[in-house]
Amino acid sequence: MTATASAYADRYLAAVGRAVPASSRPEILAELEASIAEQVEPRVAEGEDRDAAERAVVAGLGEPIAYASSLIDRPMWVVGPRYYAAWLRLLRLLLWIVPFCAVGGVVLAQLIARAPAGAIFGSAIAVLIQTIVHVGFWTTLVFFALERTGSTGDTILDWNPDQLPQSADARSGRMDLIASLVFLAVAAGAIVWDRVLGFFPTGGAPIPILAPAPWPWIVLFGFIVLEAAFAIVLYVRRRWTTALAVVNTVLAAAFAAATLTLLFRGELINPSLLSFITEAGGEGFAQGQRASAAQGGVFGILGVLLGFGLVAFSAWDIADGWLKLRRVRRGAVAAVAAGV
Repeated sequence: MTATASAYADRYLAAVGRAVPASSRPEILAELEASIAEQVEPRVAEGEDRDAAERAVVAGLGEPIAYASSLIDRPMWVVGPRYYAAWLRLLRLLLWIVPFCAVGGVVLAQLIARAPAGAIFGSAIAVLIQTIVHVGFWTTLVFFALERTGSTGDTILDWNPDQLPQSADARSGRMDLIASLVFLAVAAGAIVWDRVLGFFPTGGAPIPILAPAPWPWIVLFGFIVLEAAFAIVLYVRRRWTTALAVVNTVLAAAFAAATLTLLFRGELINPSLLSFITEAGGEGFAQGQRASAAQGGVFGILGVLLGFGLVAFSAWDIADGWLKLRRVRRGAVAAVAAGV
């Protein structure tokens, strides 16, 4: 790739490359790169900043999905050619967010209600399917109505180069390593502080949140050390690989399993803290315990919420690793296709 395809141009080429058939991708991207270079270089020669020149050129080319369709003469008629690119961008975004939130809410409610595993799984699948269908139907219906009513839709149709996905190489640099190690150091310091001085205020001496038994200490510090080692290996390798994504998945799943085991065995949270909360709550707390007895009482509900949070954190960590690997692969494919 030439020097001109470094910022906006590189991102635009990657976006167009994902929207054209693999069979014609090398030729299309080579021609597009040459075209961008021919327009950028005169601007740079006249003294314009390269990034600004690239931004202006790709802005003139327009939304990358629409531009790719014009190159391959592919009609965009799901909801009409005018709104197709905006419809596709919004639909992809909603399908990443809405089903996850809906399924998470249903699973959390079922866990609090102490539903059996089969009922939780069945409800989650049903909600997932219904949510996907509804998101697809209603999003398409809205754009269909906009197309047929002749709405100007200026806000919907707005596109600029700043909306292009960031460069897909997803390398782990020194700043990422420093941020990871600082976060882990703060977590380790918080655990030590909790064990030595206590975190929960009582009006007197603070009470530790974690149980005084050695297992929470061993498990949490063990995973902090493993995560620090993983961050260093990732920095040395400079990019995500399949092996690193698998290791990250194993670490996250093991963390969730270990902490959930401690939580539901009553070995994660300090019993003295629970006793203090019970005594300090008085009759109001007792009423809450009776009202939520079917769900295991107030502490049962809080335990479910904490467990759900641990699982959600681990799931996010796993998904983040695989998404970064996917971006690396996309960047490699686009670079090869463009002749790098």
